Amino acid sequence: MIENIRAEAQVWDVVVVGTGIGGATIGFELARSGRRVLFCERGNQAVPGTGDGDYAECLQPGGLKAGPISDQRALLHGGRWTDIVEDRSTARTRTFTPFIGCGTGGSSALYGMAMERFFPADFEPTHVPAGAGSAPNGWPITYAELAPFYAQAEALYRVRGTADPLRSDRPQLMPPPPLSPSAAQLVGKLSAQGLHPYQLPLACEYVPGCTSCQGYLCACDCKNDSVRVALKPAIEQHGATLLDACQVVRLHQEGRNVTAVHCVRNGQALTVRAGVVVLAAGALQTPALLLQSGSPEAPQGLANSSGLVGRHLMRHLIDLYVVSLPGGEAMDNRRKEIAFNDFYAGDGGVRLGTVQSFGRLPPPEMIIQSLRHDPRQSPFAWARPLLGAISPVLQPFLARLIERLALVTIVEDLPRPENRVEPPTGAGQPLRIYYRTGDEERQRVARMRRLMQSALKPWSYRLIDERDNNQRIAHACGTCRFGDDPATSVLDRNCRAHDVDNLYVVDSSFFPSSGGTNPSLTIAANALRVASHLTGDSRC
Repeated sequence: MIENIRAEAQVWDVVVVGTGIGGATIGFELARSGRRVLFCERGNQAVPGTGDGDYAECLQPGGLKAGPISDQRALLHGGRWTDIVEDRSTARTRTFTPFIGCGTGGSSALYGMAMERFFPADFEPTHVPAGAGSAPNGWPITYAELAPFYAQAEALYRVRGTADPLRSDRPQLMPPPPLSPSAAQLVGKLSAQGLHPYQLPLACEYVPGCTSCQGYLCACDCKNDSVRVALKPAIEQHGATLLDACQVVRLHQEGRNVTAVHCVRNGQALTVRAGVVVLAAGALQTPALLLQSGSPEAPQGLANSSGLVGRHLMRHLIDLYVVSLPGGEAMDNRRKEIAFNDFYAGDGGVRLGTVQSFGRLPPPEMIIQSLRHDPRQSPFAWARPLLGAISPVLQPFLARLIERLALVTIVEDLPRPENRVEPPTGAGQPLRIYYRTGDEERQRVARMRRLMQSALKPWSYRLIDERDNNQRIAHACGTCRFGDDPATSVLDRNCRAHDVDNLYVVDSSFFPSSGGTNPSLTIAANALRVASHLTGDSRC
C-alpha cells in the first residue's frame, strides 16, 4: 500500500497513537507549528456530518431485533470499540464490549459534548481516609498553570454555555441557545431551592435538527469532536498524515528512547519511526500497550520502573435520575442543557461532584437487550420482572420513561492501586480490568443521593444505579498518572515518561485524580499544554 510505504520511508517528527481529544488536539497543534505529524488510528476514518444518526446496535444486520450487538462491522461503522474486555473484579468473571470510541475522534465522536473545567481545588490533594489504600492524588501542576490552556481549548472546541455562579473564575464562552421549556422549568425549581443552576458548556453548533447525537456519530455536522476541530484541520491545512485501520501493537525501546512503533494495518505489518512518540489510545489501551512492550531494558513493561502502569484506574461513580416534571412526561430531552455544582465539595474537604442533564436515554429495545443479556449488570435491573408474563407492558413503559428529563450525578472516585488494567495474556485473549468501589466511595455516593432527594422534592423520580456497573467506563482515567516523583508516578509534569526521553501520554491516563466532572476539556487543555512544551523541544 502506498500509504504504508510512505509512512515507513521517513522519520516523522511526531507519531501520535490515537485521534481522540488528546491525540488529535496535540497533533493539530504540533502540525500547525510546522512538525511532520503522523496519526495512527486503530479504527476507521469518519467524516464529520456523515454519521447514520443512530446507535451501532440499530445498524447491525437485523437491527435491534437481532439482539445484543455482535457484528464488528456495525460497531466499527458506528465508531465503536470492538474488542471484548474481561471484568475480573468479582468472583464471577464477566465479559463485555465497552461503550467507547474506536475510529477517528475516538470517544469524542460519541460524547454528549459536555466540556467543563475542573475546579481549582481538584488540583490539590484531597483527604484520603486511613486504610483506604489510595495513592496521593494531588496534581504536579496548578489550576493557574492550566487556566490559559483551558481558555484555548474552549475556543478551539467552540464551547457554548453560561457561567457557573459558584466559580471564582468566569470562563468566556460562546452564548448557548435558549433553554427548552422543560429545562427552564427545572432551573426555576432548583433556583427556588437555593441552588445555582447554569447552562452546561457544550461543544455543539446547534444546527437546525440537532439532536445531540449522544452515543453515536453525528449526522448533521454539529458535534465539535476532535475530528472536526483538530484532526481534519491538521491534515487539510497543516500537512499531517493519517493512517486509519492501523493498530499499534508494540513499541521498541533502545536506551532511553522509543525507536520504532510496530503496527498492523489491514493485515499488513509496518514499522514507523519518529523523534517523539505520543500515546493517546485511551486509559485502557495506552497502559496495555506499554505493558506489552516490555524488553530486557524494561522487563516490567515500557515506562514501568515504578510498577504503576495500568494501576489507579478510575471511571467516576454515576447515578441517573429520571424525573417526572409536573404537567406531563413528554418533553424535548435530547440535549444536555443544565448543570449545578452546589454539591461538588462537601464539608471537611470531602469532594462529591457535579449534577447535569444526561440527554435522552437509549431506545427501549436496547434497554430490553441489556436486561436479557446480563440483568445483574443492567442499570435497569429493577425492570427485570416485566420481562416475564407481562412483558408486553415493558416496551411502552420504557418508551414513556425515555421521554422524561434525566439528570446524572458524577461523583469522584479514588485512585486505588488495586483498581487496574492488565493486558491480554496471549493472542486472542481479552484485556482485563479490576475495579471495586470502597466503603468511602459508597458513603459519598449515598450522601449525594440524599442531597439529590432533597433537591428534587416533592417531584417523583426513578434512580438508576450505575455506581457498581463496570461496563459504564467511558470516563476511564488514571492508569499512567503524572507527578514529580518517579517512584509514585509514570509520567513527569509534562506528561513525558520518567523512564523514556521521547515518550509522552496525553489521554486521560495521566490523571492522578478523576475530579468530579467530565474529563474532555481537561484532556484537551493538557494536550495543548504539552504541545506548548514540545514546540520548545529541539527533538520535536
